[in-house]
Amino acid sequence: MSKLSQNFAKYVIRAKVEANGVVEKSDVIGAIFGQTEGLLGWDLDLRELQRTGRIGRIEVRLKVKEGKTIGEITIPSSLDMTETSLIGASLETIEKIGPCDAIIEVKIIEDIRTQKRKYIIERAKDLLKTTLERGGEHLDAISEKIKEAVRIQEITSYEGLSCGPGIENYDEIIMVEGRADVINLLKNGIKNVIAIEGAVIPQAIIDLSRKKTVTVFLDGDRGGDLILKKLINVADIDYVARAPPGKEVEELTKKEIFKALREAIPADQIRREMLTKPPQPKVSIFLEEGEKKEESDEKELMKRFLNLLEDLVGTRAAYLINREMEIIAKVPIGELDRMLNEFSDVYAIILDLQVSQYIVDISLPRKIKYIVGLRKEENIKADGIIVLDENDIRKMLE
Repeated sequence: MSKLSQNFAKYVIRAKVEANGVVEKSDVIGAIFGQTEGLLGWDLDLRELQRTGRIGRIEVRLKVKEGKTIGEITIPSSLDMTETSLIGASLETIEKIGPCDAIIEVKIIEDIRTQKRKYIIERAKDLLKTTLERGGEHLDAISEKIKEAVRIQEITSYEGLSCGPGIENYDEIIMVEGRADVINLLKNGIKNVIAIEGAVIPQAIIDLSRKKTVTVFLDGDRGGDLILKKLINVADIDYVARAPPGKEVEELTKKEIFKALREAIPADQIRREMLTKPPQPKVSIFLEEGEKKEESDEKELMKRFLNLLEDLVGTRAAYLINREMEIIAKVPIGELDRMLNEFSDVYAIILDLQVSQYIVDISLPRKIKYIVGLRKEENIKADGIIVLDENDIRKMLE
């Protein structure tokens, strides 16, 4: 694998140059700077880009043959692909080099990162061959694992949102809920993916939806339902794919991912169903202070809590529940504080964890009524929040 003197580069412009006469390297470089000046505005002026380190040193290799000068121009770039392509195209407007008529033609814009990834994969395969002699995995299986690891490293950012590489260059994109979903799709070879990153739809997502053909791929839970309703109202989406009921996109296998995407439904159909679907009666089974509820209602509430708690065991996650006992979202424990900011109607939290004073403290400002966990710390200061553990619930149901 060839090495660049400018190791910051993401792309390299390689162009062919031909002049009808004898010219020097300094003539070529002077023509490049002089004849592209002002073409693309100040932001993409070559002198400014080189001064700020976004364009590297321009390399020129020339030879004279039969009275003509031919050669190659190499320009490393840390700009994005679109901006690098504009720089490359501007070279082709050059018509003279020194006193001679000339033609410059861009042959290729190389993605240096792609070359590095190929090198990593091939080198890693070589390094791991010795493990096969000890009864290790087959080379094909090892190779696939290496490729998966490299794909995961391709995660990048667009307007602060996690996404696959070069998301703005795709005509069709897939929108998912979070960064973990992006990683899973990258791992399975899908690069045109971007995360919504929360319950509030970012303006970047809305803008992209107006320019691209969009498939939104959501979890098969209540949180996915809520995000879909918001997206339908503000974004121009074309298709809707869902994970199987109760599953999240981040945990799907390759087969499940592609099956869900194949079965995506036109968004217009979803919109029509939302308009024609009669409102479903909501059953409130929560227990408020001062309200007179039958004992059976309280038992139904406790049964619901217990079922949700048992469903979470081993997941290290939490359910956020609204006043109708519906699951708003399933979130990792470590993201609980942040996710509570995303939803304004959280009534109860169910945890695959011991309820701590910290959990209570972050719940107090959100006016949450119940926190339910596998266990609870002693002497918790709940300040109005009802804290229950599995033993408390089972005693109430006896």
